[in-house]
Amino acid sequence: MLETTLSLASILALLGTLIVLAVIPSVSVLTVSARAAAFGFTHGMFAALGIVIADIIFILLAVYGLALVAELMGEQFTLIKYIGGVYLVWLGISLWRADARARKTEAIRQSSLGSSFLSGFLVTLGDQKAILFYLGFFPAFIDLSLMTPTDTLIVIIIAIIGVGGAKLVYAWLADRASLLFKNTQAVRGINMLAGGVMIAVGMFLLAKTQPWI
Repeated sequence: MLETTLSLASILALLGTLIVLAVIPSVSVLTVSARAAAFGFTHGMFAALGIVIADIIFILLAVYGLALVAELMGEQFTLIKYIGGVYLVWLGISLWRADARARKTEAIRQSSLGSSFLSGFLVTLGDQKAILFYLGFFPAFIDLSLMTPTDTLIVIIIAIIGVGGAKLVYAWLADRASLLFKNTQAVRGINMLAGGVMIAVGMFLLAKTQPWI
């Protein structure tokens, strides 16, 4: 029999709070929007998927009390930040130089979905503070000491719906906005803007690895 310690009120409160937090403009929102504006909704969706998967990892670390392990992995998290930052800068430069006429081609769509996923995944996974956020955030809604496997599953589903749903809305809006521009010069401008955003996000992630940030 499935056992849960979560009340309906706690579930709804947690869902509502995650949606609000996910909607607030952030680095992850910029990443999703940039990928969707440049390559279409599917790419924004894959970037959102990367964000959600990384969030699930952090949720599991928080729920099962592995924050100490995460803290001991400081150097690894720093390495992830560097890799993620450099990768995003590279994606931004590639997008800046991309052929505007190729925006919607199937070849780019097939070859870039993995890049879109990794961009969202690395941006989120590179944020070591996310674990501490979940550790401080969950106790307001959940007694972590009483968590059951069913509770964990429910929390993961809530995160998928709340975080993933909010990011998908941004992806859809960015894609719809980009479709208003059909000529090559306008698409070129969108590519340069999206590429600039990706470069800025990558530089921000790299800057956060510095001790004075």
